[in-house]
Amino acid sequence: MDLLIEMLLLIVTTAVINNFVLKNFVGICPFLGVSRKISTAFGMGCAVTFVMAIAGFLSWTITYYILRPEAPLPVWVWNLAGGEGPAPDLSILSYLVYIFVIAASVQFVEMYVRKFFPSLYKAFGVYLPLITTNCAILFACLEILKNLQEPGNLWGLHTAMVYVIGGGLGFTLAITIMAGIREELEMTHVPAPFRGVGIALITASILAMAFMGFSGVDKGIQKLIQSKDQVAQVQTETPSTDAQP
Repeated sequence: MDLLIEMLLLIVTTAVINNFVLKNFVGICPFLGVSRKISTAFGMGCAVTFVMAIAGFLSWTITYYILRPEAPLPVWVWNLAGGEGPAPDLSILSYLVYIFVIAASVQFVEMYVRKFFPSLYKAFGVYLPLITTNCAILFACLEILKNLQEPGNLWGLHTAMVYVIGGGLGFTLAITIMAGIREELEMTHVPAPFRGVGIALITASILAMAFMGFSGVDKGIQKLIQSKDQVAQVQTETPSTDAQP
């Protein structure tokens, strides 16, 4: 039960409180380029979430077994080769490996969307291949690497997957809200100097400030859960006063 609560708290924190786009300001290119219509924006969010999940799974597997310090595979090869001292740290290759992993995942999604959703594929245009350079996905992979470099607190696969899925859902939430606002702005009078990218950037900045209001909510939820656990523990330890001698 504690693990379930922890995972739910992580996915809410990643999707809303520490939103990749509105808090860490990554993935801005598709956020602004594909947020003109809700249908296209939602499809892009789902595609990014799917790619992020695949890339997160592959990144955690490669990082845990190969790239992180004292990873099992390099240590085994190093000992087999008769090397002296600690095995070499391969984390320097993380950027190169992650880019290849993301590119392969995007190619798979692109082939799937082009085959089964041709209209959505045409609506995405150049932005679907640009998911390869979406820094939100690379940011998620680097966060997995960072949390696999601390010997005493290594992320498990379940934690990494919850994190990347939460990041994808947060991206979908942000781009869909942005698309809804931009659709409404098309029916309003916007001063000429602010039309186009100008009003989009202003809207994004106001949306980011609105999401800042969620800061600290995760700590409040943690305190609430801890207080309930303490009350339940005290109630179980306290003998019943209704019991007869």
